[in-house]
Amino acid sequence: MKLLVGLGNPGRRYLRTRHNVGFQVALRFAADHGIAVGEEAYEGLFGRGEIRRGDAPPVEVGVLQPLTFMNLSGDAVAAALADLAIQDPSSDLLVAYDDVDLPFGRLRIRHAGGPGGHNGLLHIIERLGHPRFPRLRFGVGRPPPGFDTRDYVLEGFSAEERAVLPERIGESADAVTVAFCDGVEAAMNRYNRDPTATEPDPDAEAPRGTR
Repeated sequence: MKLLVGLGNPGRRYLRTRHNVGFQVALRFAADHGIAVGEEAYEGLFGRGEIRRGDAPPVEVGVLQPLTFMNLSGDAVAAALADLAIQDPSSDLLVAYDDVDLPFGRLRIRHAGGPGGHNGLLHIIERLGHPRFPRLRFGVGRPPPGFDTRDYVLEGFSAEERAVLPERIGESADAVTVAFCDGVEAAMNRYNRDPTATEPDPDAEAPRGTR
């Protein structure tokens, strides 16, 4: 089984904030594949189903939306991994979350890495005891000068960003599908690029272990 975890905070206050874009990616992926994420499990909402690309065999997947609040996301992930048939988090787990160090809408998929200042990812690394699991970073851009980063990620997207957000979320969900069906490397090569660029992103072609 593969497990997608989308990070965010529960409650209406945080529903459409930048910090909850991981929730949006997970729910779009689930909707695209007819997976209902409504079971209360693993300190969050969970759903399972099968996905496929082309004529390849189906892949069993789980989708988890932790409801622990961001800073305790690792509790939900650890609970799910302990119960589900996840053979190897380094290939079977994928975490989607917001990243202020990427321009809005940019995607960056990696095999592993540090938390990069993201408290949700930090707690997952602490609970698992290692950083060796794939992640999808969704760029939300840097805050304006003088604007605190913590406040910035807890605000909603701008009108201009909202106009293209569904397209970017859809692309992110497609990237998860490719990662689960064809492998993380295939998803990196296809999606680690600037969608507005006319030339290939050299980072997209970098071999594993160089990022």
